[in-house]
Amino acid sequence: MSVTELFRPDGVADDRDLQLTPNGELKHLITLNGIGKQRIEALLDHAEGYLSPLGEQAVRSNELQGMTVANLFFEPSTRTRASFDLAARRMGADVLNLDVNTSSRKKGESILDTLYTLQAMQVDIFVVRDASSGVPAYIARHVGDHISILNAGESNLSHPTQGLLDLLTIRRHKGKFENLTVAIVGDIAHSRVARSAAEGLRAMNVAELRLISPQPLAPDPASVPGCQILHDLEAGLRGADVVMALRIQRERIGSLDGIPAIDEYFANFGISRERMKIAAPDAIVMHPGPMNRGIEIESALADSKQSVITEQVTNGVAVRMAVLATVASTLSNS
Repeated sequence: MSVTELFRPDGVADDRDLQLTPNGELKHLITLNGIGKQRIEALLDHAEGYLSPLGEQAVRSNELQGMTVANLFFEPSTRTRASFDLAARRMGADVLNLDVNTSSRKKGESILDTLYTLQAMQVDIFVVRDASSGVPAYIARHVGDHISILNAGESNLSHPTQGLLDLLTIRRHKGKFENLTVAIVGDIAHSRVARSAAEGLRAMNVAELRLISPQPLAPDPASVPGCQILHDLEAGLRGADVVMALRIQRERIGSLDGIPAIDEYFANFGISRERMKIAAPDAIVMHPGPMNRGIEIESALADSKQSVITEQVTNGVAVRMAVLATVASTLSNS
């Protein structure tokens, strides 16, 4: 049995159904697909309340006082792990950080036994990142009813809190989504960021969503309904209001055959100040990180006034606070 068959036995649709209580409250966040525009807007509105200007004290609350959050990262992470950690601590939670190098999973313990061990220690919310498809949903099906699971990055399939922070960043700069053209450039096929961004943007009724990549890095059209798939950067950038660059996910590519070399990639798909001249005059530039400067994005552009990359990081903490507060409220009401 493959890993995918083990962890995702019943299909993606069940992941959507799994997330909500019978009363329609958000209990687990596995994917943005299916949670709807109204819930996304509520999470973005909630996140706005946790933002404060840089240089001022970070917003804090006691909404998670008495609760325990376990960050289970079985795959490397900097931004997501740090922001979930800060988010939980700023809301008064006890926080446990665990990675594969310090866990018994490396010794052969099953992921459920790891979870059951921590569940016995009265952990309330698990934040999970794993390289295998279906792990967050698999865990959510097997933990107790008093526990919430948050997907912090799942294979190449989903990264819902990244999608939410990208939406928040866009909304803060552009207002409504309905009139926007968004271009996502890079390794779409292997990017969970691109998939979650596309799910969120479609839910918010963005006017036009363009996915631009070399042919070998293009997604299956069936996996990204409602999107234009393009292989010409100029056509993709023309008139775009939002441009997001993605790195090549080399750790997820089985073979590099046909993948452009660094110089070739930047020459044909790298985002630069010069190329941004064909986008909308007030276009913003985004990147989920980590950035490979001089490959998918010109360094000077990444540091320019058009760039909102550091704002994405700031917004990530606020979004994760909003998600934690929302599922904590659901647990308290159950």
